[in-house]
Amino acid sequence: MAGLEGMEQPRGDGRAIASRWSPTVEDEHAVRAMELYGDPTEGEVPLPSLPESAAIARRLVQIVILRRWGLPPKFTEDAVLLVSELVGNAVRHTGARAFGLRMRHRRGWIRVEVRDPSRALPCLMPVQEMDVSGRGLFLVDELADRWGVDLLSHGKTTWFEMRVADR
Repeated sequence: MAGLEGMEQPRGDGRAIASRWSPTVEDEHAVRAMELYGDPTEGEVPLPSLPESAAIARRLVQIVILRRWGLPPKFTEDAVLLVSELVGNAVRHTGARAFGLRMRHRRGWIRVEVRDPSRALPCLMPVQEMDVSGRGLFLVDELADRWGVDLLSHGKTTWFEMRVADR
């Protein structure tokens, strides 16, 4: 992990579980979220910078990955967890009124982007086994194949990419 050489990080099987979310259960809320907020594959979906927007973002990611792109539930679970972490950071640390969510799929990869108006860069912090917060970017770093931040003239886009097996 860049910048964390020599720091001991908790390891497991490299996967985390998003609590209270099951990709095998049909989620009518996901369909409703797409109807209300828009399709993040067609353009950036603006969401209010509120804690409950993390649930909306999770539902949008869920419906796109499972239904539109037909990817496996375990893959979806990881992407849902990661978008929740990026949205949590945007809501907690930027002071913005809104943020944007966008998703892209190209051969062999998916990309999820969260844009906010702050130019403050997120920090990947070392975590200890008993830490109850501050694990967001650690999880992104562990589960995503790539992630980064693109600075914009008015804000930034924090993104992650995951490799997928195209059929």
